[in-house]
Amino acid sequence: MQFGRSKITPDIDLTAQGKEIGCLRIPHSVHRSAYGWLPMPAVSIRHGDGPRVLITAGNHGDEYEGQIAVSRLARELQHDEIHGHLLLLPMSNFPAAKAGRRTSLIDEGNLNRSFPGDPEGTPTSMIAHMIEEELLPHFDLLIDLHSGGSSLYYLHATQVLLQPDGRINPVEKILANAYGAPFNHVMREEGSNHSAEAARRQGALLLCSEFGGAGTVTPETLRICEHGLRRALHAFNLIEHLPDYIDAPTSPRYLEIKGQAHYVYAPEDGLYEPLVTLGDEVSAGDVAAAIHFPESPAQEPVLTYFTGEGVVVCKRIPTQCQRGDCLFHLASEWPG
Repeated sequence: MQFGRSKITPDIDLTAQGKEIGCLRIPHSVHRSAYGWLPMPAVSIRHGDGPRVLITAGNHGDEYEGQIAVSRLARELQHDEIHGHLLLLPMSNFPAAKAGRRTSLIDEGNLNRSFPGDPEGTPTSMIAHMIEEELLPHFDLLIDLHSGGSSLYYLHATQVLLQPDGRINPVEKILANAYGAPFNHVMREEGSNHSAEAARRQGALLLCSEFGGAGTVTPETLRICEHGLRRALHAFNLIEHLPDYIDAPTSPRYLEIKGQAHYVYAPEDGLYEPLVTLGDEVSAGDVAAAIHFPESPAQEPVLTYFTGEGVVVCKRIPTQCQRGDCLFHLASEWPG
């Protein structure tokens, strides 16, 4: 596997059989280091012919569940346990993940809003280009692991993107069912600058996730994330056998995210009081939150309302909010 236009270079042989552990070197010339580079961790596991899977975590650097799950998989999985090629990028936006931030401290780049990227651009744009143009054409499946990060918390869910004909790709549905998260979100479209559309442009299958968040991890979240990864790779015929400790998958509840009608935003700066909790079923017109104003304690709180109906699958974590901050989003039953 040879990189073309990208200035990012691997220090491991991505075509070699066995397990290769190293990094992808991102050029970074600064005052402190004129000819320096940033080390994006990479683990390539290859054994014979078979499916080719790219797993990315740390697309947003404050989303830790995937970073831990991918790191554990990199340590535990040996090359003779697979048939095919598995490439693991646990900190895919390395500057953001190193800083524990959603976006890069270097260029404020949001990797999941940067595809298809630019090989001559800033580090985030260079990473996006490298993933889409240099890596994805060599893989059959992208698994991109996300969570709510520092500001949000999600009910645990995988995500699939509808095909242009409005149906779920049958292989992606098999993978979502095998992953076995409690929910699966069906997305009608993602922005063209998201990893989901990058995979589509390169002809790769796609499975995304939203597991937990709140700037932390829990045993339950990691169990769902890690066991699901193993089951999905087994269902894709990359892993031949599952360890005994992997439990059976649950059947996910399929929900649909319907755009802006499913989101609630803060109407004012203040302190937000959630008036619903994750998993609640709500209808349009139901009250969602109250915004309080301690600097003007006599001022009545401002209420905000849901404009759609469905299950509360995501909520804001920090109580302090500014106008325009996302407080909740919903998903409703998928009719397909």
